[in-house]
Amino acid sequence: MSPTVELVKRTVEKHGTKRESLMPILQDIVQEQRYLTDEAMVEVANLLDLSAAEVYGTASFYTFLDLKPRGENIIRICKTITCYMKGKDEIIKAIEDRLKITIGETTSDGKFSFLDANCIGWCHEGPAMLINDKVYTKLTPKKAVDAINEYYS
Repeated sequence: MSPTVELVKRTVEKHGTKRESLMPILQDIVQEQRYLTDEAMVEVANLLDLSAAEVYGTASFYTFLDLKPRGENIIRICKTITCYMKGKDEIIKAIEDRLKITIGETTSDGKFSFLDANCIGWCHEGPAMLINDKVYTKLTPKKAVDAINEYYS
């Protein structure tokens, strides 16, 4: 049995096989494996008696359920109109200049992936971004670059 199948089986045992267990199962798999492989989604579908298309549709709908490998640290910048009005584009430019990548890419050393998200829940203190699970708010280009630099030490 592959490590992915073992992980899925453990996770399903933890959460159960009901339809409402799908999201916590997918979240746990991403937490441990860093992304959802096709093998993992097919195994989840089999164990929950769902179609693979249903599992994929759920996984692909949510931006926090990655479907491809990402860097060691994931930067997600909020792309709502509120953050845009507060200077999100300048933040994006500063991050792209610092990391030498654009949104959707991963640095060549695998240290960072830079993504956007429909909302991270912090627009009232925007522009906002997440690095992994840590929230950074009221960003300026300098504050964004300083936050990234913390992960290089």
